[in-house]
Amino acid sequence: MSYDILKQNIQKHINLSTADLELICSYFKPASLKKKEFLLTQGSVCKLEGFVIDGCFRVFTLDKKGNENTLYFAAKDWWLMDIDSFMNQVPSGLNIQAIEDSEVLLISRRDKLALYDSMPVVEKLFRIIFQKGLVSWQRRLVRNHRFTAKERYFHFIETYPGITSKLTDKQIAGYLGISHEFLSKIKKSEK
Repeated sequence: MSYDILKQNIQKHINLSTADLELICSYFKPASLKKKEFLLTQGSVCKLEGFVIDGCFRVFTLDKKGNENTLYFAAKDWWLMDIDSFMNQVPSGLNIQAIEDSEVLLISRRDKLALYDSMPVVEKLFRIIFQKGLVSWQRRLVRNHRFTAKERYFHFIETYPGITSKLTDKQIAGYLGISHEFLSKIKKSEK
């Protein structure tokens, strides 16, 4: 498996020497997941952080009634984990499932902490990645409060055209926080 996508992602955030990039990448281990396979299940502790090389994942919760509520999708060139469970080593409230056959690079918490100690610039890298992720979450929350369901749907399909084709309407509805039936009405009204 090629680490080129990971190296390019890192270089988008900070400039590093080739040797430093190689060292960082050496801590990541490749893994393949089949469609519908779980990387993390609700109630277990998140021991790995992932970077998607190919494929797509969904991060979701199941409520007491068994309804799926999708927090986000992670496709090629995206980071993936339950940050609370990973950092605090507490049971996760999330599921991480491959939507299609996927390739991911994984780093353990122990190895990530070792990288922080041996290469302080890695803390800067992940601080920048975390901040950008937090901005994205904040923007999503604002959209959820300001936009109608229809506006949220159109924003989603315009912003993530490469992902929407991989998803079922049920998964999209779970992400938008609406019922599958309401999504059907929105889609019918656009025709």
